[in-house]
Amino acid sequence: MTNQDDYQSADQTLHGPLPDPRSVIEGTDWTGLEHAYGVAQDTPARLLQLLDEDPEVQAGALELLDMSVLHQESLYSATAPAALYVAAVLNDPRTLARHENYSTWDDQPRPLRAALLEWLGQIADSAAYGETSDEEEDGNDPGVTDAVRAIRGTIHDAVSAHLSAPDPTVRAAALSTTAALLQSPELASRISETTQVLRRLLAESTDRRERANTVLTIGAWGQDTTTWIEDPDPAIRACAALSPACADNAKAKRTILRALLEPAVVDSWFLEPTTADPWSGEPLPHIEGRLRYVLLSAAIERATDFEELLPAAMASVPLCSNLTIAQDWGPLLAAAFPCDYDQGTNLTPAQHRYLSALADRDVCWRHTQLITSWFDDIGLPADRGAFRALLTGPAPGRKTAQFE
Repeated sequence: MTNQDDYQSADQTLHGPLPDPRSVIEGTDWTGLEHAYGVAQDTPARLLQLLDEDPEVQAGALELLDMSVLHQESLYSATAPAALYVAAVLNDPRTLARHENYSTWDDQPRPLRAALLEWLGQIADSAAYGETSDEEEDGNDPGVTDAVRAIRGTIHDAVSAHLSAPDPTVRAAALSTTAALLQSPELASRISETTQVLRRLLAESTDRRERANTVLTIGAWGQDTTTWIEDPDPAIRACAALSPACADNAKAKRTILRALLEPAVVDSWFLEPTTADPWSGEPLPHIEGRLRYVLLSAAIERATDFEELLPAAMASVPLCSNLTIAQDWGPLLAAAFPCDYDQGTNLTPAQHRYLSALADRDVCWRHTQLITSWFDDIGLPADRGAFRALLTGPAPGRKTAQFE
């Protein structure tokens, strides 16, 4: 990555001038603004403390700002000018001070600059709520959300300069916040330009998670990720194949199906949160749940029939349980019976083989109240004995897809 000196002096393509931090403080009538606890007259002091020489003061200032102008992800009239100030001081070398924690709920050691970038990303996410959907009102006071939305372009100018930062935690925070900002319809024209920057960074990075985060972000923007379907790293190939732009790409589908033949390996690619321990690991961006489940969902959506899915389905059985039915074997059963099951209908070879494997998997049949709704929807019996009765008699001939 760019070294520290080059990074600080690198020319950045700005779409507008960044404000002078002092002018934000002095040119804002803070007594006429509010945060979660009332009049925002204390906010300027908190903002100035972000550049204090004492790292503990810096961390405490960010915690208090988070509690006041972004309380429980709500926006206030003081939020927009506070965010502008933070964007304007991101390049200040004092924001490189490293902190062990920023609050009782944020104990990840990193530079203040990374934490400030993340904070701006949270503001951008809050401002984007309901913007392109029919979701309910965000609950903010009239005009508050619009004020934050109006400055996203300026904030993006400040944030995007840190996509090539030497510190990986700063780069990661800049990427996440850039993605949050570019949810704005008014900033959609910047996606192509930002993608070109990220392509160059991908060529330099050797960190698997960083590369995956970048590819997933580019894909979520609808940009072309086919280049990385040929990547030497199977994790990157799989992330690239997930892009909506690859939905009709046969090579992308084969990449996903091939990855699912080794589900335990997929789980080893990244340390991710699990149902049993949602606080272990770190979620991947633009991924709901575990990567393996998202890959499986994409495979089900893209496969032409269940026979094509069968190798992946069989490979997933050793990881299935009654607790995972919504993520793996439930959707696979629905794919195996797209028109539901009619009592007495002969099973296909693929259906018979998959149901036989599930019938032998003890942990799938504990506390059947957790699985009953899936079986009812498909027309299959949720009772294990009745389920096994479907499999009596000579098994149909077997035929499975192969992925070389």
